[in-house]
Amino acid sequence: MLSTRLPSYKQAAVNSFDLARLTDVSIICIEGPDAEAFAQSQFMGDVAALEPGQWQWSGWLSAKGRVQALFALLRRAPGDLIVLLLDHPPEAFCEGLRRFVFRSKVRLRVADEWAAFVEWDSPASTEASDRCVFAGDDRIGLDMSTAAGSRRCWIAPHADRPADAAASQQWREADLRHGLPRWSPGREHSWTPHMLSLDRLKAFSVRKGCYPGQEIVARTHFLGQSRRQAWWLQGEGLSAGLAVTDETGRALGEVIEATEDGRGALAVAAISEGQTVTCGQSDVLALPPESGLARPA
Repeated sequence: MLSTRLPSYKQAAVNSFDLARLTDVSIICIEGPDAEAFAQSQFMGDVAALEPGQWQWSGWLSAKGRVQALFALLRRAPGDLIVLLLDHPPEAFCEGLRRFVFRSKVRLRVADEWAAFVEWDSPASTEASDRCVFAGDDRIGLDMSTAAGSRRCWIAPHADRPADAAASQQWREADLRHGLPRWSPGREHSWTPHMLSLDRLKAFSVRKGCYPGQEIVARTHFLGQSRRQAWWLQGEGLSAGLAVTDETGRALGEVIEATEDGRGALAVAAISEGQTVTCGQSDVLALPPESGLARPA
């Protein structure tokens, strides 16, 4: 049986639940006897490998292997999956998936009664985990710690608590720095999981069987044909959508999303570590994203 007891140093904070609510994460429930089988057939992660109380990064691809949505997926219990959907309209996500339900015994719904909250802690944690923490019947914590610091995302009733834009931006920038792509809703793109370096997050499977885009993902994985990958850029004046070019002006890629101060950004580009490239009017340095956000850890 899964433990519902939190460590004593967390219990008071969670009981009072004085945590900031995220603006750009939605909660989706996938329920029913066929929930796991349906998710296994649609999502790029290996849902069948999840035990109750465990979570993973995953996503939903188009038939051409392009990322449509990214999320954390947790298995609360048999037939009970929860999606923490990043930067994507939740109703559109559910409606798109419903087209593939057919006769499966599964129900998809936007859990409007829940929201995502953030908890920061110090000092840095060295025990990142893919096991959820259950606090009572209505609060679930997902550990998203890395060597840079510990943090937890909570799913809980929001009770009309307003979203916190500043905390959301801080959380978003931590995601970007660790190679978890974030982008504005509705932004057009055609990135594959390999272009986004989602293998670093263990967010997709090439061996689990069929799902939309699986053939393209597997071909790219085994033939190594994706030159573009995710890179962290350091410089000035960075913003989403900026072209990444070399000294001759040749296009190498584009910025996915940037920090609020424009000094850091996650980009998809065909470049190498330590290379200086140009974004807008500035020269910027390309570095690998920080590691440690992969789950299972």
